[in-house]
Amino acid sequence: MTRTLSTERLILRPPAPKDAAATTAFYQTERSQYVGGYVPEFRAFSNFCAMLGHWEVRGYGLWAVTTKESDDIVGLVGPYYPQGWPETEIGWLMFDGSEGKGFAFEAAQAAIQDARDTLGWTNIVHYIAPENARSITLAERLGAQRDPSATVPKPEDPCLVYRQPIAGVS
Repeated sequence: MTRTLSTERLILRPPAPKDAAATTAFYQTERSQYVGGYVPEFRAFSNFCAMLGHWEVRGYGLWAVTTKESDDIVGLVGPYYPQGWPETEIGWLMFDGSEGKGFAFEAAQAAIQDARDTLGWTNIVHYIAPENARSITLAERLGAQRDPSATVPKPEDPCLVYRQPIAGVS
């Protein structure tokens, strides 16, 4: 798939094999603990391969986020709906050095709009670990509101569900 999204500062493109090293390295760090990471290298690589597989099977997935100045990946943001997930999600994970620059917000806005326009998603949630204050802040900045009655994807793992308002509905 070659479709990409473009924002003022970013390019969102499907992840590629060249992104394996950076993504695998991210999943081995403590900063990935809220997104299925902080795992050994073999598991981190499997997480990356699952992202590629999501694109192959579903035709969409988390976009590799790059700046317009460089094709080096700074994070992954986008639609995620694996088998068994209760609702359609826009998720994000930003690599070390890319936080605090507004990249996640800019990429998530583009991904939400694209999911509505291209995938026809009206229902969009963000699944967030209760301790992940930065992601909670981002979800709220995106206009999402906490939905305590929503079903969580893994009942054994505590998770907050933030729901995006439906476009055009107050």
